Amino acid sequence: MRGMYKLISLLVAIAFLSNCIAQQKTSVMALNNRLTAMEKNSGWKLLFDGKTTHGWHGYGRPEAGEGWKVKDGIIMLNPDKSIKNRRGIDLVTNGEYENFDLKFDWRIGPKGNSGVIFYIYEDTLKYKETYSTGLEMQILDNGTPTQPGHADGRLYTHRAGDLYDLIAAKEAIHPQGEWNHAEIICNKGKLDFYLNGVHTLSATLWDENWKKMIAISKFKDMPDWGTYKKGKISLQDHGEEVAFKNIKIKSL
Repeated sequence: MRGMYKLISLLVAIAFLSNCIAQQKTSVMALNNRLTAMEKNSGWKLLFDGKTTHGWHGYGRPEAGEGWKVKDGIIMLNPDKSIKNRRGIDLVTNGEYENFDLKFDWRIGPKGNSGVIFYIYEDTLKYKETYSTGLEMQILDNGTPTQPGHADGRLYTHRAGDLYDLIAAKEAIHPQGEWNHAEIICNKGKLDFYLNGVHTLSATLWDENWKKMIAISKFKDMPDWGTYKKGKISLQDHGEEVAFKNIKIKSL
């Protein structure tokens, strides 16, 4: 009988703990994908409502690619290659943005690769991919000395937080599997990247030095790359697991 009491007590404790964990998860989810009154008053807008892909579509398509799913307040890419039309369909905002402050949280899967691409001119007859015109903040599993990440983690300007293939950022990444908070500010040709509260990169767009950097990059044969001063924003489908939340923007 004493053993039975112990078992019942253990089951009650497990049920209580499970309920506490569930409540904590619900509480955390409730804080995601929300704007404070102060943010609303200062002009911030949510780009992701935490429930749907409303406001987004696949590049050159009327709807989101089937690989993009929303669950528990997170928009994520399913890397399952058996999903029809999954590979290579970057998710793109319906709206265009010129001078803006963009904030978002991202989490990358093991050996994963993705990115947030901006200043995209969506014309699939002229430009096959989002990166044919848009600049990219790289999202990557950089790896560690004991745990290899994505192969790009060994390449200068291809690591997480970099202005992809142009400028290396100060490293401020959280380990693979953890959330990172990123910010991209584009204002009248001045570009600033932030990662986890650290100012990691600055650049001046569209001047002579900018043109020289492009001329020695992988984009040198794309004549319109990095030239548009207004465009759409994309979450990249690179075929590997990635997740986003708390995507918000403010026009400057």
